Amino acid sequence: MKQSRDSEPPLLRAAEIGQWVFCRRAWHLARQGVENRNTAALRGGAIAHETHARQVAAAQRTRGLGLALMALAALLLLAATAVSLL
Repeated sequence: MKQSRDSEPPLLRAAEIGQWVFCRRAWHLARQGVENRNTAALRGGAIAHETHARQVAAAQRTRGLGLALMALAALLLLAATAVSLL
């Protein structure tokens, strides 16, 4: 006996995984063509995510700089110790 198309699970595209995981109902409604009326909140969320991404990138750069400075300090300390032993 064949299953009808209505009984098959819906096809989830890779681009939709985030929306499906976050809210399956919103994903389903979007698939049905229902527009989200809360565009201001969506826009605010997108802006918040962009701001957070910039802050994370800045923190990563700062961490890299800190590690480089610590390595430089260790090398200078090692060099100073070597010179004092001469």
